[in-house]
Amino acid sequence: MSCKEKAVAASKTPTAVSRSLRRLGEDLSTWRKLRQLTASEVADRAGVGVSTVLRLEKGDGATLENVLRVARALGVLKALTDALDPRATDLGRLRADEALPERVRHRRAT
Repeated sequence: MSCKEKAVAASKTPTAVSRSLRRLGEDLSTWRKLRQLTASEVADRAGVGVSTVLRLEKGDGATLENVLRVARALGVLKALTDALDPRATDLGRLRADEALPERVRHRRAT
């Protein structure tokens, strides 16, 4: 694969990621409405622009920091970060006592 082909492939958002962005956006929009907040109020509380909140709610993507800022403004930051806690999974609990490596490397095929 050429460098140009790799760049094009890397720039395409995988379908599963696009679906997850839309779902996350819909969920954040629902939380905003449950809290009876306008997009402007959430933007002010999160320290982002209204357009950022609206893009995020549409699933158009955003930086991780902005996602976390909006989640914090909506009171769901802890739930979001807890969802990624490896100790909350069977695999994480199973390997909790093992020493994890500082980094993981794979040898290149020659």
